[in-house]
Amino acid sequence: MTDYGEEQRNELEAIESIYPDSFTVLSEDPVSFTITVTSDAGEDDETVETMLKFTYVDKYPDEPPLYEIFSQENLDEADAGDILSLLQQQAEENLGMVMIFTLVTAVQEKLNEIVDQIKNRREEEKRKQEEEAEEAEKVAFQGTVVTIENFLSWKATFEQDMAELKRKRQKEEEQSGKTKLTGKQLFERDHNLDTSDIQFLDDAVNSVEVDESLFQDMDDLDLDEDDPDFDPVGLGSDDD
Repeated sequence: MTDYGEEQRNELEAIESIYPDSFTVLSEDPVSFTITVTSDAGEDDETVETMLKFTYVDKYPDEPPLYEIFSQENLDEADAGDILSLLQQQAEENLGMVMIFTLVTAVQEKLNEIVDQIKNRREEEKRKQEEEAEEAEKVAFQGTVVTIENFLSWKATFEQDMAELKRKRQKEEEQSGKTKLTGKQLFERDHNLDTSDIQFLDDAVNSVEVDESLFQDMDDLDLDEDDPDFDPVGLGSDDD
């Protein structure tokens, strides 16, 4: 008849000597303990870690122990699920033999694989980012190929933007009371000013009235009114 208690005690002594810094007894009835399993250091000394909890059942090792992940570090849920599946597989394969060391060793190897996978994923992401950066640089260097379709689209957008800009400027000028005249408007305004100036001078000549009383003696003045150059007010004739 198998003495399960003795086999369990002997295994506990062996486990404690193998894992002195990571083995902790939680209870003695039933026997329950934890073992912390850490992967080898990966890139940048990064590791993944899990604390496994084992509990002996009465007929262990003919029946598998109870096990669970007690805590974890840098381990995602998918990897944790893989570890539990691995423990189940190893427990079934090792029924009838003490198996804690075998289970912990399998988990240790799995954690090392996970660290390698993390490293590979990061390298793949880095490679992908570098490829995307190179592709973006090529596109920037080559520029956009001009086709009839994208040129017409650009032209329509450009004209629309320019029309909107012109409308905004005109609105701002109207609001500020400083509407800018066109070249034609400026020319017509200046021409009208010249015409009005000439008309003003003509009207001034025709409207000049001479007050002869202001002169002391008009008869004393030696004026020849028949002289074609005679100009009593000195404004000149219209013919000049």
